[in-house]
Amino acid sequence: KSGFEFLIDYDYCTRCGECIPVCRFEAISLIDASDDGEHIPFIDPLACEGCGCCADVCPVEVISMQEREIGTLYQSSTRFGPMVHARLGVAEENSGKLVTLVRSKARQIAEENNHAYLLVDGSPGIGCPVISSISGVNLAVIVTEPTPSGIHDLERVLELTAHVGVKTGVIINKFDLNVDQTKAIENFAREKHVSVLGRIPFDPIFTKSMVQGKTVFEYDGNSDAALAVKNLWEQVTKELEI
Repeated sequence: KSGFEFLIDYDYCTRCGECIPVCRFEAISLIDASDDGEHIPFIDPLACEGCGCCADVCPVEVISMQEREIGTLYQSSTRFGPMVHARLGVAEENSGKLVTLVRSKARQIAEENNHAYLLVDGSPGIGCPVISSISGVNLAVIVTEPTPSGIHDLERVLELTAHVGVKTGVIINKFDLNVDQTKAIENFAREKHVSVLGRIPFDPIFTKSMVQGKTVFEYDGNSDAALAVKNLWEQVTKELEI
């Protein structure tokens, strides 16, 4: 749960409509809710931002606030080990609170089963979900691509990891599509004293293995792509040991 939504108690609502004009998000409207044509105010949960103005102006105080359920937490078993994940509700935004809940459950499972590593898959950007994803980790791994926008986004995330004091490494995906931009990323990382953990080539094998429901190691463990990922993992574990 995250944030709040407002509900109307129709047993005591006088249908005065004073809540409608004060909602700047136009989340409240009159709807026909009975056979006799009676119209009642309805709060659209997808449009409501939870500001509470409607509750403040209600003369009979029948609009109440409750926590909003934004998604569902899941614990799954995979052939590679346990996985904790979540599914957001329709039109709901990801929140740092949800990410923290997922991480907390995953840590509990890892400790109970003595797992050596806990991998957190963070979302793009630098917002609250990303901050919750990287806070307190041993190593933040940033995956970027050799494009001007890739360098721009990399710079923003590096500023964030430096601000929260997290050790960081960089992976360059599809590095061979633009060698000059790849070199620019490596030079930029060097200036920021950040390790470039490795490069991943562009290879259709990723799509082919995904279609087959396999990893690149299961699909073709001797491919350049599989070997590149294997080397990257070795570099990641070395950074964790350091």
